Amino acid sequence: MSQMLPIPPLPMNEPILGYLPGSPEKAALKAKLKELAGTRIEIPLVIGGKDVATGDLGECRMPHDHRHLLGVYHKASAKHVQAAATAARKAKKDWAALPWEARAAVFLKAAELLAGRRRSTLNAATMLGQSKTAYQAEIDSACELIDFWRFNPAFAHDIMSEQPESGPGMWNMLEQRPLDGFVFAVTPFNFTSIAGNLPTAPALMGNTVLWKPASSAVYSAWYIMEILREAGLPDGVINMIPGSGGQVGNPVIEHPDLGGVHFTGSTEVFQNMWGTIGANIRNYACYPRIVGETGGKDFVFAHASADPVALVTALVRGAFEYQGQKCSAASRAYVPASLWPQVREHLLAEVASIRMGDPADFTNFMGAVIDQGAFRSIKGYIDMARKARGQARIIAGGGCDDGKGWFIEPTVIEAKDPDFVTMREEIFGPVLTVHVYQDKDWLKALRQCDKGSAYALTGAVFARDRGVIETMKQELVGTAGNFYINDKPTGAVVGQQPFGGSRASGTNDKAGSYLNLIRWTTPRTIKETFDPPRDYRYGFMSHK
Repeated sequence: MSQMLPIPPLPMNEPILGYLPGSPEKAALKAKLKELAGTRIEIPLVIGGKDVATGDLGECRMPHDHRHLLGVYHKASAKHVQAAATAARKAKKDWAALPWEARAAVFLKAAELLAGRRRSTLNAATMLGQSKTAYQAEIDSACELIDFWRFNPAFAHDIMSEQPESGPGMWNMLEQRPLDGFVFAVTPFNFTSIAGNLPTAPALMGNTVLWKPASSAVYSAWYIMEILREAGLPDGVINMIPGSGGQVGNPVIEHPDLGGVHFTGSTEVFQNMWGTIGANIRNYACYPRIVGETGGKDFVFAHASADPVALVTALVRGAFEYQGQKCSAASRAYVPASLWPQVREHLLAEVASIRMGDPADFTNFMGAVIDQGAFRSIKGYIDMARKARGQARIIAGGGCDDGKGWFIEPTVIEAKDPDFVTMREEIFGPVLTVHVYQDKDWLKALRQCDKGSAYALTGAVFARDRGVIETMKQELVGTAGNFYINDKPTGAVVGQQPFGGSRASGTNDKAGSYLNLIRWTTPRTIKETFDPPRDYRYGFMSHK
């Protein structure tokens, strides 16, 4: 039994390594890329700490060279879901009973392993399996995940330190216990850090977890699981069960022990899950917590007073880093007519200079999109713009080539109609649509931006006029959970910009802050009276 109130180490954001020529980190990453690319692995389920083979195999392929097989993974079925739920139930009592600092120590150790000798492995796995450049992998699978594992214990300490006042003769306490049942973590392909945070944040607070990684990112998920095992995570606390939504997701959602859902993915899938939970609500032992982040149609809005060079840099990085496969990626832009000639010229020149190819070639700025389904969907939007006939036109890129990898050129569409389909719908690829508005109509254009999408995840405004900036903040108050001024709408940092949005973008529970962690607890108020009353009669009763 712990007899102390420990304070976790002060969290600091992990420094981003530069991978400059001749640097030790570049040499280590190059060597690891070669090693992993030359090795084919077989990934099991992990249930109750045991590796489980099912014989139903999926493939892990390089998006930028889809003939290259990195490995295979075993898919779970309904019976494996039942086994994982049983393992989670069995592990929960001991895990929840551990002092919170003992649970925190597992993830603090995982952070140190990832910051050190495990760094190049997870970065290389993310580069090969998800087609990220070295920099995009470094800020994601290294720095952001390290930050989650370091900051979350500090947030947990703050949550538990928040205690009620006590009146004379009594002691009031607030206990934060884990949810009833298990948490179902459903993680996306595009951020390895999210894949690591969604199962571990609830686990830190004493919950046990069933984790379904995206089928297109099981490869990096396996290396996360290896780090957690080495860090001392007890068996059954996090059970990794990759597979299809029908074979895994449906039986998990229908299980009576479901206590919560931690989700990042598509709006449609999340809404379907929510609907299924609602329909099954009488079958659960509790009301499940539902936390989800589901995407965006993120904007950049420029005023006539904006710095055009800074604006173009933000558009290029915001729209085309990691092939636009970020839920925060810049996907629609509003540019005043007075700035557009200069912005257009500079933007097209910058886009033309972008190199695209194998991430192992460090001179490339972009890789491939994740898989054939994504390729076809994104190409479909580009084809729509190509056939738009006056509503929109492609002014840069538009090329799509799936011969070797799922490559789509960085594409810029100019839309005359602010409601054109590529201005409204999430594309999740390297496609930026620009609408040019008349300077005098900038307030009208702001309101079009507000109503132009069902989403409200991230957005950025560019202006030098402070009064204009304040007006933008007010007019666009509901459009973005993460709002940027004179910066691109991507790159939220744990502990600095808690991440999440509302409207169709999710429940806005802010990963990277105490707001997310508190969702994985159910509080119990405890009151102790030191000298309780010995007579039921109150003083006012002594006279008529």
